[in-house]
Amino acid sequence: MSSAPTREHLDWPFFDKAHADFAARIDAFAASGVLDSVDHHDTDKACRSLVKLLGDAGLLAAATGNAGTSAIDSRSVCLARETLAWHDGLADFAFAMQGLGTGAIGLSGSEELKAAVLPKVTSGEWLAAFALSEKEAGSDVAAMACAARADGDSYVLDGEKTWISNGGIADVYTVFARTGEAPGTRGISAFVVFADDPGFSIAERIDVIAPHPLATIRFDNCRIPASRRLGAPGEGFKIAMRTLDIFRASVAAASIGFGRRALDEALAHAKARKMFGATLGDLQLTQAALGDMATAMDSAALLTYRAAWRRDVQKLPTTKEAAMAKMTATENAQTVIDRALQMFGGRGVACGEITEKLYREIRALRIYEGATEVQKLIIARELLKAE
Repeated sequence: MSSAPTREHLDWPFFDKAHADFAARIDAFAASGVLDSVDHHDTDKACRSLVKLLGDAGLLAAATGNAGTSAIDSRSVCLARETLAWHDGLADFAFAMQGLGTGAIGLSGSEELKAAVLPKVTSGEWLAAFALSEKEAGSDVAAMACAARADGDSYVLDGEKTWISNGGIADVYTVFARTGEAPGTRGISAFVVFADDPGFSIAERIDVIAPHPLATIRFDNCRIPASRRLGAPGEGFKIAMRTLDIFRASVAAASIGFGRRALDEALAHAKARKMFGATLGDLQLTQAALGDMATAMDSAALLTYRAAWRRDVQKLPTTKEAAMAKMTATENAQTVIDRALQMFGGRGVACGEITEKLYREIRALRIYEGATEVQKLIIARELLKAE
């Protein structure tokens, strides 16, 4: 098996030389062995180590728009996530959260807030988190209950957020809370909360099948300066959706990384595994499966990089395109990984095998940042409102 993911798609018209150079930097970083030096048994510690390594290598600048001094290039974010996911799912997670956790600050934060937060996140000194979901408000953001009330030159937050990635270890949280300017999503605002703000606490740590830091966070009379509001009152939902439009395509890219790693492993295994006087790869059923797997991953990649290119180059909305990419890539990667595991037989489900790890890694991607079912609704609604 190759020690790096394929780069054939860099010849597609979605990319330029800068993207090829950036991809080479990420490849060199991953091939240097630094990811293998991180002990993944302590997930919290591993995430902090990975973020610092990525920051020291200058790679986090792609996720944060070079500490907010430039626009985020979606294609670079996608290339980074695809490569890191191919090598190490937790490294991909660590990279992505630095961008998702601060994307709203780059889009709508004051210059003072950007200067205070983004350089520390870009360097890897601080970890970031994006706090939108609640127990009764996941896909249905309008059901949000966490509230923030204006009080003089401050806001006071009360309530909980759950399924918060980097919850429990993040230094800075982008938090969305109901401020009541209007019903539903029009009455939500966005804020920046620091881990040491009085009234902020970790209510519960959550363990999941592909370990990464996850928690329920609580606000109990948590007072923050009004200057930490992002954008105008009531603009929180728009800010959240603009942030997700940037990073939703990158979830698809991570799925491609996982799926292509599974395909690479399956190809190597099919060539080496002796069976019935030949190799597994000589069997027509295996060849048919490999053909389906390769086509599924290229289909996903075309949709993903189309969405990123449309945003970067055409400067057009990508709500529909990013939803198509996210839905297709996550579902296709799940199928490809399942087929790869099947080829490995009993070995495929043994703890510690790469196929077993990939099987656990891919499952959550079909849910977070909008489950597949939600992506279908988004696509349909965009089609129906189009003239």
